Amino acid sequence: MRHLLSIADLGADELHRVLDLAEEFSEVQSRDVPKVPALRGRTVVLAFFEDSTRTRTSFDLAARRLSADVVNFSAGSSSLAKGESLRDTVETISAMGIDAIVVRHGSSGVPQQITSWTDAAVVNAGDGWHQHPTQALLDAFTIRRHFGDLDGRRIALCGDIQHSRVARSNIDAFTRLGAEVVLVAPRTLLPPDLEGWPVKVEPDLDAVLPDVDVAYFLRIQNERMGRGLLPSNREYRASYGLTVERAKQMRPDALIMHPGPMNRGVEVDPEVADDPRSVVLDQVTHGVPVRMAVLFSVLGPGQFDQEPPVDQETKARQEPQAGEEG
Repeated sequence: MRHLLSIADLGADELHRVLDLAEEFSEVQSRDVPKVPALRGRTVVLAFFEDSTRTRTSFDLAARRLSADVVNFSAGSSSLAKGESLRDTVETISAMGIDAIVVRHGSSGVPQQITSWTDAAVVNAGDGWHQHPTQALLDAFTIRRHFGDLDGRRIALCGDIQHSRVARSNIDAFTRLGAEVVLVAPRTLLPPDLEGWPVKVEPDLDAVLPDVDVAYFLRIQNERMGRGLLPSNREYRASYGLTVERAKQMRPDALIMHPGPMNRGVEVDPEVADDPRSVVLDQVTHGVPVRMAVLFSVLGPGQFDQEPPVDQETKARQEPQAGEEG
């Protein structure tokens, strides 16, 4: 895997291999020193042109835990503020000798464009309404951790589908892994044309909740939508929010998910956000090993052709000791 721009870059087998690799790296998280030398000597630039807490921080931790050098690029304090073009900025950074650039941008297609301006690997950390592939991977990882597999699972994506890159990436990932996806949203928050989308559409949230394995709620993206799409947050919550009463309809083993940041009291009531079935913080936790797996997959030796290098601590545990059978 040279770049990761979209879930479409990964076949089902590759999806499983990234998730399996993330499982290996999740073990690193539990160590006293959660670090391996897998990407020692490599340089990763985090170029975020949109605000981010979870994605940026977890990519930073992921790169450092792989022993890579990390450069955090700030658009506001760069020459972009002086009128430098994005292309010149990328080519300048690339000329300094970097190995990967993790990009978040408000316009769809920018990470793809950047691949033509640099020899570094490019990882899409979210572009416009288009894709957010690592979010989809960590969501799939979280579901797999709880159920063992996504095959045959029924997942409801609820809320602002139209403006959500998370929805598009998750639909691709979940269906490739064998899940059934149901979209639940008001007509104004659905894409105008769903032809070719491997999904079902159900306008009634109450009709869906009792029969899903996962209820995944999406943030209402007021900054991306025009006026008039929603009457009010209060009315939206009444029809499409996961209230305390609605949560009672869900099965005891069902999962409640949200990519964050969450508008508590709009998409999900505060009490429900803290429900034992909520795995929102698990999603955040799993973002680090999943992004470690992605960075290793684009930068590691042979990319997907080799297993991650075994460090001395792991090797010592795996090798038979004196007196043990080999």
